[in-house]
Amino acid sequence: MIPTVLTVAGSDSGGGAGIQADLKTMLALGVHGMSVLTAVTAQNSLGVQGAWELPAQAVRAQYRSVVDDIGVRAVKTGMLASAELVETVAELLAGTDAPAVVDPVGVSKHGDPLLAASALDSVRTKLLPVATVATPNLDEVAQLTGVRVESEGDMRRAAAAVLGYGPRWVLIKGGHLPGDAVDLLTDGSDEHWLRAPRHDNRHTHGTGCTLASAIAARLAQGDSVPDAVTAAKEYVTGAIAAGFALGGGIGPVDHGWRFRGDG
Repeated sequence: MIPTVLTVAGSDSGGGAGIQADLKTMLALGVHGMSVLTAVTAQNSLGVQGAWELPAQAVRAQYRSVVDDIGVRAVKTGMLASAELVETVAELLAGTDAPAVVDPVGVSKHGDPLLAASALDSVRTKLLPVATVATPNLDEVAQLTGVRVESEGDMRRAAAAVLGYGPRWVLIKGGHLPGDAVDLLTDGSDEHWLRAPRHDNRHTHGTGCTLASAIAARLAQGDSVPDAVTAAKEYVTGAIAAGFALGGGIGPVDHGWRFRGDG
């Protein structure tokens, strides 16, 4: 059986992030990707021109339809937009016997808001407690905890603040810091520093979605959390290196880089 992985996220009409990036990543990593659509965005390489969230009833129906019939080995969440959607998805995850990778999406690559400010408390109190791994970037850490990371030395403090809301593991993504791309994975006692060279490539749309989906794919295949995150980091680093221009703005990472003879 091919492991099944479910993404619960918004659509990116430009194909670089969101559901589209998730499904491409899952295919590249050898699992069967399934989707629960939470929102539709009008989005391209220049930014997000519009976003429309789906009703909670539609999100719940999609989730139950897939999980009750097909089953799932791991779940990844992305754009949830509103407190109602956050709470609906958190309830669904709590009743599902599968690891959950929570990407607490707050803003797009272009700075467009994708999560209502009123939903932040629901993320903290409902969604993070049911996460196997939470994967916030530095802006999302600040949004959720108030901790501002300005150096590697601040990352432990950021991780402790996020772990305080209840996820089993947190991956603090340090990609916004200067120098090498450094991430910190920890459960509060076991600590892993993941480093990769920074590639001089501005075409990085979809990195967060891609990383979280890659972690979920590896968890579905039976990896431990540290092994899954390490493998996902390697995959997304290659995808960033192979990122390509698309449209007039920020292009996407290349989810199929391994199929093109590069790895």
